[in-house]
Amino acid sequence: MLAFLLGAFLITLSGVMIPGPVSALTISQGAKSPHYGAFVAFGHGIVEVPIMILILFGFGELFKITMVNTIIGLLGGLFLLKLSFDLLKGIKEPKEVSSKYSTTPLSAGIILTLVNPAYIAWMATVGSILILGSYKYGILGFVLYTIMHLLTDIIWLYFLSALSFKGGQFFGNKLQKVLFFICGVSLAFFSIRFIYIALKNIF
Repeated sequence: MLAFLLGAFLITLSGVMIPGPVSALTISQGAKSPHYGAFVAFGHGIVEVPIMILILFGFGELFKITMVNTIIGLLGGLFLLKLSFDLLKGIKEPKEVSSKYSTTPLSAGIILTLVNPAYIAWMATVGSILILGSYKYGILGFVLYTIMHLLTDIIWLYFLSALSFKGGQFFGNKLQKVLFFICGVSLAFFSIRFIYIALKNIF
């Protein structure tokens, strides 16, 4: 079991470290709180654990249905477009925008997980293999894998927000403006990509 968990940890870590909407938002908003990433991870986990249980009981095929992925892609693309607009608009007054940011880190983690087609695709493929592989060691194997997976998410996102916060303290508003620009453009890219893939499925 230890060998499996170690291999699963490395695969999970590599997946978590791939730049995406969650990491972009965490870095941009982490400038105002070092704990932002941890709460995003908790929100992510609220969605992820039920999905893992569904996959364990054979419902993983649902996430491979084209219409499901199309709806997720369109909703996700529109949501990311709004986040991108908010961040880019906040370049002029980053502190003011940060203080008025309407989405809590917990809800951001929940929403970004639900509407991220790349995450759904990962869970339907690689995630399913790891989840079913963990159950070969019984319910204990599945529970340990789930805990390890969630801890990996928490540690990485906490690290990103803490790093952003420390950098913001040292460099001040200039760094925050740069982060807002980079992350805003990144979210716009992911938004266009999600919407393009969704529309491609339709037409």
